[in-house]
Amino acid sequence: MRFRLYPNVAQEVLLAEQCAHARYVWNLALEQRLMWARWKGPTPGFNAQAAQLTEARAAEPWLAAGSQTVQQQALRDLDQAWRGFFAGTHRRPRWRKAGEHEGLRIVGPQALRVRRDNRARSSVLVAKVGWVSFKRSRALMDWKSYRITADRAGRWHIAFAVIPEPVPAPRHRRRRRRGPGCRCGGGTVHW
Repeated sequence: MRFRLYPNVAQEVLLAEQCAHARYVWNLALEQRLMWARWKGPTPGFNAQAAQLTEARAAEPWLAAGSQTVQQQALRDLDQAWRGFFAGTHRRPRWRKAGEHEGLRIVGPQALRVRRDNRARSSVLVAKVGWVSFKRSRALMDWKSYRITADRAGRWHIAFAVIPEPVPAPRHRRRRRRGPGCRCGGGTVHW
């Protein structure tokens, strides 16, 4: 379910910074995996890159100013993209460019922080940004995560990943067993 997000001017700046941090972490981790040589051993996985992110956040205050949840989720998303690539179901992960595909994803307990403001509006609590208002056009169902994106026109949107209803297993009908027959002309003749 996708809704239009209405951040104020200060929140727009903070959301853009969060998106820039997520893009920086994605591109740096992607570069690390692409530049890895065979003689260096296996490429670093999510755990090794998460430990490197912690060291980078301690060394760089501008990176530490962003949300660690958003940055680690960018690493998780890249790891999932590589798994899909090696499984043969997706293309190779690409670089993220400023102004294109700007966004961040929130998963886990933080994704459930949504309040209803009035009949038509709700707010979502984004880490290090605050409560950001969005317009509801339909009722919210159960969700597990959300993604905040900005389009090229500067509009912000929030998309909730809804937990689907369980699909019942198909019932198998028993086929009527018929004996040997002869198909002659218009119908089957049974002996």
